[in-house]
Amino acid sequence: MRATANEAIEFEVSAHSTGPALARLVLTDFRCYAEARLTVAPVPVVLTGPNGAGKTNLLEAVSFLAPGRGLRRAKLSEIDRRGGGSWALSIEMSTSDGPVQIGTGRDGKSESGERRLVRIDGAPAKSQTELARLASLIWLTPQMDRLFTEAASARRRFLDRLVLGFDSEHAARLGSYERAMRDRLRLLRDGTGDASWLNALEEEMAAHGVALAAARAHCVMRLDRACGEARGPFPQARLVIEGEVEALLERMPALAVEDEVRRRLAAHRRVDAESGATCFGPHRADLAVAHLGNGMPAGICSTGEQKALLLAILLAQARLIAAQCGHAPIMLLDEVAAHLDAERRAALYHEILDLKTQAWLTGTDAALFSPLRQDAQFFAVADARIA
Repeated sequence: MRATANEAIEFEVSAHSTGPALARLVLTDFRCYAEARLTVAPVPVVLTGPNGAGKTNLLEAVSFLAPGRGLRRAKLSEIDRRGGGSWALSIEMSTSDGPVQIGTGRDGKSESGERRLVRIDGAPAKSQTELARLASLIWLTPQMDRLFTEAASARRRFLDRLVLGFDSEHAARLGSYERAMRDRLRLLRDGTGDASWLNALEEEMAAHGVALAAARAHCVMRLDRACGEARGPFPQARLVIEGEVEALLERMPALAVEDEVRRRLAAHRRVDAESGATCFGPHRADLAVAHLGNGMPAGICSTGEQKALLLAILLAQARLIAAQCGHAPIMLLDEVAAHLDAERRAALYHEILDLKTQAWLTGTDAALFSPLRQDAQFFAVADARIA
């Protein structure tokens, strides 16, 4: 079946996903798409086509079901189609409580041009956190292949997305902590803040920061156990959270840690003002990952093993969310099959089907996804057209 970018594409496939799943996706002025409509069943979705065809753009659109800036972390204004207006998405989801309509896009009238609007069933959402209560998403992109060799900030973002799968309020706490940290640093740098203002901001940083550190530590503990118990061709991973606040939580009650964080922030005011950076807090934590089989840190493993370790962590996350929530998260896997051998591809497809999740997979070679032919919807993408 072939259709233009302005037409809906529909197939009859037996129901598969037991959790939230996309039913319809409409894009307007989004990346290379002037307009596109895609109707899908609650089964895995395979998008194939040449590089630059628009496959990853579709995954990026789906990723805006989560709070934040999507899987590319692009500025919202960068997503606008060249020559078009502000981008917008309309998404219909199937959930256990019935269909949900979600609208989101860039507010072109905002002063910064970087404000994202969200509407749920026609009503403005109070915050993007409401999206996390509807569905959880996890994703893997080729850019994440360098995760274990990049700066710690990339691994923190990765970990925070995993935590969000267990705790829908995590993104809101992270945002509050970062705003308070920026405000404090600005006052210190400008020399315009009195002690009461700084005390209030440091109290907010302590409360949210300890909650962040505790949530991350708990998530890492669960993932470490799940990865260590996993069997199959994907390597077992060892995960550890490294950070000063996290270390304090291992030996002190949370309230005592909050007091200590406040004390250290106050003691570091002059140093932070001179350096232009906050030198203590959970924003400096790191996720350490090792290959449990050979004991090697992930960063010095081969590229193939690093990819396999990432997949092992994401699959463990999906299993944990399924056990906690009764359904697995939506999975976005960009160009995932090309770098896996046949055994690991088969294991990945088996996990996806066993989890009963609506996974979205992209690739240039449709033959690599042939084991899913009877269980997934296949779409060919070329020149921003979907067939």
